[in-house]
Amino acid sequence: MLTIASLKIGQKAIIKDFSVDVIPLKLLEMGCLPGNEVSLIQEAPFKDPLYLTVNGSHLAIRKEMASKIEIKLVNG
Repeated sequence: MLTIASLKIGQKAIIKDFSVDVIPLKLLEMGCLPGNEVSLIQEAPFKDPLYLTVNGSHLAIRKEMASKIEIKLVNG
């Protein structure tokens, strides 16, 4: 299973699925929803947190949370 935590810098993906119970409402409000595009921009030292762009918004999330959001890589 691919997750946001497995993205490499510059890779783009589409959010497939996640459990609503484990994702904070704030992430949902910022566009972290199934069908939206996500891209890894930068990793902090020790690779946590991750700096992402999700549907045009920039946000940072912990790697633990990123590992719970399933994705599908976009080719190209």
